[in-house]
Amino acid sequence: MTKNRGRLPLQGLKIIDAATMLAAPWSATFLADFGAEVIKIEHPETGCPGRNYGKQKNGIGVFWKSLNRNKKSITLNLSSVEGQDLFRKLAAQMDVVIENYRPGTFEKWELGYDVLSKINPSLIMLRTTGFGQSGPYASRAGFGTVAEGMSGFASINGAKDGPPTLPAMALADGVNGIAGALAIMIAVYERDRNPDRRGQCIDISLYEPLMRLLEPHISAYDQLGTIARPIGNGSASVAPRNAYQTKEGKWVALSAGAGQSIAANVFRAVGRPELKDDARFIDNAARVTHARELDEIIGAWIKERDLDEVVRTFNECGAVIGPMYDMSQLFEDPHFKARESFITLDDRDFGKIRVTNVLAKFGRTPGKVTTPGPDKGQHNHEVYATMLSLSDQQLEDLKNKKVI
Repeated sequence: MTKNRGRLPLQGLKIIDAATMLAAPWSATFLADFGAEVIKIEHPETGCPGRNYGKQKNGIGVFWKSLNRNKKSITLNLSSVEGQDLFRKLAAQMDVVIENYRPGTFEKWELGYDVLSKINPSLIMLRTTGFGQSGPYASRAGFGTVAEGMSGFASINGAKDGPPTLPAMALADGVNGIAGALAIMIAVYERDRNPDRRGQCIDISLYEPLMRLLEPHISAYDQLGTIARPIGNGSASVAPRNAYQTKEGKWVALSAGAGQSIAANVFRAVGRPELKDDARFIDNAARVTHARELDEIIGAWIKERDLDEVVRTFNECGAVIGPMYDMSQLFEDPHFKARESFITLDDRDFGKIRVTNVLAKFGRTPGKVTTPGPDKGQHNHEVYATMLSLSDQQLEDLKNKKVI
């Protein structure tokens, strides 16, 4: 693996993460992994509610350590006049501000883009909300759960003939976080190429990035009137595609894609090469129509063999298969180890903590995870004294007034 050498690609990009919970802070984290300086703002008393999301160890949220890694934390009460003044002074020195409050909240605090862009015309502002800044639902509160339902995702997820099923993870938040990071970098690229270096405001909802991934089903309804329903581990688009249980009760995931050559590899793996010429399985459309029969053939072969033999046989035949891991198996996979898919960080609370590595491996300027999520207000002195030249006495006064 290429090791990190020298300057990170986003070093010098300065971001205020004034958001809470998951989606918008994730956008900032993806950029922090590649060197952006991210200053996370938390309420001086309550902190970010994302600290309490998910499982806890010794009263400390474990997910926080990765969700807000590579960031600096400062405390600031944005609902106070003095806090708003400090925010404006910080924003004057930033490239990006990220927020996810309900539309109108930042305007009420005189921190809307109309105000901040006058102070800093080059500023880019990402505004992440449940339903966006416009439209009849704009004022509604929105969480990923609602986005997963209203985007159409839940309607296609779950057991065949079962009810719509929400994901067991923060799917809408995660997809939005990646989309938000992409949107920021598009805006940065555009700004840095225009002569007056004007920034802009970005309006992103929780449901639209996830809806973007549902386009095959959306297009099918638009043109054919077909409504996708939950079909378990199968697929309405390709066959074979399913989860199959091995002899010892473990599971594998198999997908042959739409190409006949890959399907032929599957048929060869299960000792039935003649199936490639069977009218029921002659092409992808035929295989989808006869998916149940195909699953019975493949499933019966897999059920008679253990996991290692199944995976080895399919891979030797050029078919695409893999074990279906639970969380306990991820850290032990030799490929994941070789790729450094997980890294271990020193942590003041837990001693050591393993987190996922950066999203992509750059050949020349790779990203890097250096620090776990910070303590609340850990970088108050560093940020306020360095960037705003506040004295120790001023900081103490602001703390006593619960501004920071």
